Amino acid sequence: MMSKFDGFKVSTPLRNAMDEMGFVAPTPIQEASFSVILSGKDMLGIAQTGTGKTIAYLLPLLQGLPFSKERHPRILVLVPTRELVLQVVEEIEKLGKYSSIRAIGVYGGTNMNRQRETLAEGIDIVVATPGRLYDLVLSRALQLKTVKKLVIDEVDVMLDLGFRFQLTNIFELLPERRQNIMFSATMSEEIDGLIQNFFKAVQKVSVAASGTPLGNIAQCCYAVPNFYTKVNFLVHLLREAAVYSKVLVFVSNKQRADLLFHALEEFYGEELCVIHSNKSQNYRLRSIKQFDEGTNRILVTTDIMARGLDLEEISHVVNFDTSSYPENYIHRIGRTGRAEKQGTSLLLFTEKELSAKQAIEAFMDYRIPEKTLPKSIEISTILTSEERPKTVEANNPHKRTGENAPGPSFHEKSEKNKKKNKGGSYRHKIKAKYKKPKSRGDKNSNRRRRG
Repeated sequence: MMSKFDGFKVSTPLRNAMDEMGFVAPTPIQEASFSVILSGKDMLGIAQTGTGKTIAYLLPLLQGLPFSKERHPRILVLVPTRELVLQVVEEIEKLGKYSSIRAIGVYGGTNMNRQRETLAEGIDIVVATPGRLYDLVLSRALQLKTVKKLVIDEVDVMLDLGFRFQLTNIFELLPERRQNIMFSATMSEEIDGLIQNFFKAVQKVSVAASGTPLGNIAQCCYAVPNFYTKVNFLVHLLREAAVYSKVLVFVSNKQRADLLFHALEEFYGEELCVIHSNKSQNYRLRSIKQFDEGTNRILVTTDIMARGLDLEEISHVVNFDTSSYPENYIHRIGRTGRAEKQGTSLLLFTEKELSAKQAIEAFMDYRIPEKTLPKSIEISTILTSEERPKTVEANNPHKRTGENAPGPSFHEKSEKNKKKNKGGSYRHKIKAKYKKPKSRGDKNSNRRRRG
């Protein structure tokens, strides 16, 4: 059977690898990007999460990469998280199975000496997080003078996470003559500013309006009063293991991730895992592997991890906390409904999160259908520290307000501290008493005045 990839001019080794990976038809972003990247033009690709952006840039880059004994890298791929580094390297290894492509992933939290040793043997492609890449360059373990192609994957997240300063430093180390390729799920003013400041004649390839979610993801939302009522509702939903077969749960920060994990552990301990930036690299990789293989069916994580998870067959994404940034919501729900399969997203929001939900709807230009919380769900009276009302002592007799309130504290200076600095004993004692010059220069000056 003829593959729709037959229209792509790729080498036989690359074609054989693609056949083994089961590629049948290119996604819209893959089809739109291939010829542009192969032509050597600078490009910005805009497409929803889960549409094959990684393969969209790897295919033309690997096709255009000739064999070389060059020791320093010719392609540099920058990504925001360690998990994404590993996944991009894995895709390169699969596509380069029948060729001699040398690739390495470098990221923080691991031994830099081993990365130095691998780089010293010679490398074609470096996939890196900005921080560790810069450390390796400063230590002279890595040179970027031979880089011909620069890829910034998930460029919007790079900027959201504060990597702009590090990216700017890296740009200064790269050759001016290079091809720049950027991919993102959303378009923002920051990305536009980055392009205007550092790139020229960038061709924009967009297969969906910025902020458009995948059409095969069913969305719904529930108004829930507080954290522990959300827990009760989630426990209720997850009982249907056949329906909620592989569930990704997003929370706003690592503290809430741990809090939710401990709350669910009582009910789904063996089926549950958690990852966030405070967990060790081995713990994170083990959790992802167990979730991907089906050992665990529930994974609790944060927005920072959202871009580093390329997982298949996720049945549901639960937005336990409403994201403060509409773009992050798009990335969250893009974890399900991948490869054109059906997916489901649930959004749980409190009264305080209502404005964030409305911002998400405005960003997508779509009203998320709201469902009623089942009557069987117990409304919890237990509040987290963030939800508890702040204690205000309205009638405290010991506090004086208004005209009776004390002003700034004032203390009379002691006699010792009232003294003024007169420039040392020479200026106000010795010179006045003996007219004695302090240095040879003063003597010469005195002579000139006398003369």
